[in-house]
Amino acid sequence: MIFSSKSARVLAAATMAATVTTCVGQATPVHATTSPSTAVTIAAAVAQEIPDTPAGAQLGWLLEAATRPPVPESELTEHFAAAFLQSVPPATLNEVLTAFKDMRLERVTQSQDSALSALVVAGGKTYELLLSVDGAGLIGGLQFREPAVPAPTPKSWAELEERLSKVAPQASFLAAEVTRGGDCRPVRAVARDRAQPLGSMFKLYVLGAVAQRIKSGAFGWDTELTIRPELKSLPSGELQDRPDNSKVTVLEAAKLMISISDNTATDLLIHKVGRKTVERTMRSWGGHDERNVPFLTTRELFVLKGAGYPRHAERYLSMSTARQRAYLEKVVAKVPRSEITPWSEPRALDTLEWFGSPTDVCQVYSGLAKLRDPRVGEVLSINDAGLGLNKDQWPTVWFKGGSEPGVLDMSHLARTPDGRTYVVTAMALNPDTDFGPQTGQELLALIRGAFTLVR
Repeated sequence: MIFSSKSARVLAAATMAATVTTCVGQATPVHATTSPSTAVTIAAAVAQEIPDTPAGAQLGWLLEAATRPPVPESELTEHFAAAFLQSVPPATLNEVLTAFKDMRLERVTQSQDSALSALVVAGGKTYELLLSVDGAGLIGGLQFREPAVPAPTPKSWAELEERLSKVAPQASFLAAEVTRGGDCRPVRAVARDRAQPLGSMFKLYVLGAVAQRIKSGAFGWDTELTIRPELKSLPSGELQDRPDNSKVTVLEAAKLMISISDNTATDLLIHKVGRKTVERTMRSWGGHDERNVPFLTTRELFVLKGAGYPRHAERYLSMSTARQRAYLEKVVAKVPRSEITPWSEPRALDTLEWFGSPTDVCQVYSGLAKLRDPRVGEVLSINDAGLGLNKDQWPTVWFKGGSEPGVLDMSHLARTPDGRTYVVTAMALNPDTDFGPQTGQELLALIRGAFTLVR
């Protein structure tokens, strides 16, 4: 979901040792979920060759360019977004390319049209390379980092619960079977009904509201949305970098919202269906936490928590629901994105977020599955966050995660060949400090273990 990140970033390396030392780039108060967006290292290789995608094309160029630094500035401008080069000047970029000179691709570990992760070898060391492109196909994000070590899969429920208790001061968990009637039947649970911050898992409600409106005939998956400047949010995502008033289909926006946690895509879809429609979907699927009303857009949350904090937050929280709605429309909507500054420590996690329990999350997945819309399945199947379940045993896998400083959540739905459906959700909350990258690996291992244990 949302937390501190770098929208246009590259890790600079010491030219003599080729080791990562510092990070340079433009900070923004977001990063994606989960997913590549949850800072989870994808361990399972999904491709041995460079994918035929916009991101893959830039990876191919980068590997070739790294054989001959310094690369002319005119060539760099043909491959990197202007916002990236403002944060990482060509001279700095060439220092990095020199440090990673002659890097060799080991394998692509995850691939989407606009983003990929890969393992590369340089100077005798293995690094994880993360690359993303904007709507024009230019590199908007580039990072080299040491790959995280995958956590071992728990072999028993007792081991899973013991390890979960060490993840965070407040952790909840649910492994449930979704019955043919749509009920969530718990198999194993820890604090399954306790509401915690959802991070970007709230976007499942948005997807549900969109799919319901499409089912009613209000519009279609091919309906075009206008990326109006006042609806642009902050990264994670790529739509915020596309030209003002350009178009994107509902389907593409939904794919971006779920697969790379695109915040502008999310806000466009909320605007399309209406805030109160999302609230009705949430309630109809069992979400009753009153802190979710009014249902915030991502841009609104960024303003409340990142623009002159805590001024807007305190005013907003002191108001009735009706006055909050008016404040969002008349005040928050007029705050420019440039006034939002990043935060890196937990902030207002009990009051300003989207809230739900593992049981609520399971019910959302059940609601989405009941729609029986193949497009919904297509959207949710793009990115499994590296869970890597056996495809013969689990041919269908859906995923959405969420995070911001102090919050890290993951949820998966998986279905067996004979139609048995399970949802596993793990939620971690630390109100005092943010999580390190290994926490994502641990949660992913616990979820992987749960799917092994439910069979």
